[in-house]
Amino acid sequence: MAKSIDQTLGIVVLVSPHFNVSATTSFIDPFRTANYLSGLVRFSWTYVSMVGGHIESSSGLVVDTAPLANVVRGKPWLVLVSTSWTPERHGTRQFKAALQKWDAGGAIVGGLDTGAIVLAQAGLLKGKTATVHYEHIDAFAEIAPDTTVSENMFVTDGKIFTCCGGSAATDLGLRFVHSVAGESIANASARYLFHHDVRGEGQSQNPKDVEPLGYVTSGVVRDAIDLMEAHLETTLSIPAISQQLGVSQRQLGRLFRQYVQKSPVEYYRDIRLDRARGLVTQTELKFSEIAEASGFNGQVHFSRAYRNRFGLTPTADRIEGRVPFEFRAWPMFKPDIRSEGVS
Repeated sequence: MAKSIDQTLGIVVLVSPHFNVSATTSFIDPFRTANYLSGLVRFSWTYVSMVGGHIESSSGLVVDTAPLANVVRGKPWLVLVSTSWTPERHGTRQFKAALQKWDAGGAIVGGLDTGAIVLAQAGLLKGKTATVHYEHIDAFAEIAPDTTVSENMFVTDGKIFTCCGGSAATDLGLRFVHSVAGESIANASARYLFHHDVRGEGQSQNPKDVEPLGYVTSGVVRDAIDLMEAHLETTLSIPAISQQLGVSQRQLGRLFRQYVQKSPVEYYRDIRLDRARGLVTQTELKFSEIAEASGFNGQVHFSRAYRNRFGLTPTADRIEGRVPFEFRAWPMFKPDIRSEGVS
């Protein structure tokens, strides 16, 4: 991706309603900082939407955007698609055509948060490896079956890049600054942003060996959760998990109550339902298929457990769950719900 700086490099930032403004500006800030510290306009960027005008982010902040028609004929150095909720609604024919044009013209093209879903709809991820925010990983795998789905924070595959969002966007932006402006400016930009540990590719979105504020759970509980997460479709019994970990079922239950305030059965059921909710609200899979993929024996049991946890049926949630995030509760968790058992 290296390119010498002999002219200003243009960045097109395609945003959709309710995009994550924090992740988007985290990606852009390294370029802004590099301009400031070098005293040169090395990079420029334009926020763009389908029709232009004010676009409200998921946090309520509003960004002024240029209409896509005004920039589609340009030849940007880099194109970023920044979407969050319901990205499939923003993969319009015009968006797809613009992305395909820029990709064919040699631009670096990428997706932030759920932006990879728009890239997949445009046919840019066939045979590629890509990532999205972990909340959308399962849905992405269903939507883009010809793409290798990674749980890393960001992935580059040729001239295509994808990033989960959050602070990982700063890591990725700094990597791009480094590739074209050199080590000195990139390091100075990282220091200026107090981003002293720039992470590279291969970093998991959910590393198993560390918690952000230090461990608050026992190793046994963490190991049990790992087993549960690895067996969401074909579930393990709690006695089987206890046996694999070499602890009694009673001891495992006591540790779960102490550290996560739920029984192992309740916790296992809830993470399976969380996975199911992502598939309900982010894909068009049949509910029977979602029930099976989430480890439930039968759609009736699945629907009852789903309603108990989220307060509405899968059918209603497929409609209401696609309402923009700020107008709904996520997740609609009811802490007083008693376990119905792991099927």
